[in-house]
Amino acid sequence: VQLVESGGGLVEAGGSLRLSCVASGFTFSNYGMGWFRQAPGKEREFVAAIGRIATNTYYADSVKGRFTISRDNAKNTLLLQMNSLEPEDTADYYCVQSANPFGAVVSVSAVGSWGQGTQVTVSS
Repeated sequence: VQLVESGGGLVEAGGSLRLSCVASGFTFSNYGMGWFRQAPGKEREFVAAIGRIATNTYYADSVKGRFTISRDNAKNTLLLQMNSLEPEDTADYYCVQSANPFGAVVSVSAVGSWGQGTQVTVSS
């Protein structure tokens, strides 16, 4: 399994970023996928998840209404559109594969594989 994130960077508060994750080494369409993040000095936390069927999506309360997760199974790509970014969103963002193909990866214990992460910094 290989998960390669991109799209992180520095943005002002109120701005937007779109993260991408290209997956390989497994049948992407057969697995739930998600995004987690880890801020400096804090534990990794759930951000968003999407099931095998793209209509099944899940969000942390802190990002609901601002972030949108989606997937393109034809391109083996997971996306996270982040709007109205806040300084509190500053973190390393990780693409994850669900350990259970049929499950929703909404907790660290449900993660099967992690990407290497991409850094997002939101300035105030």
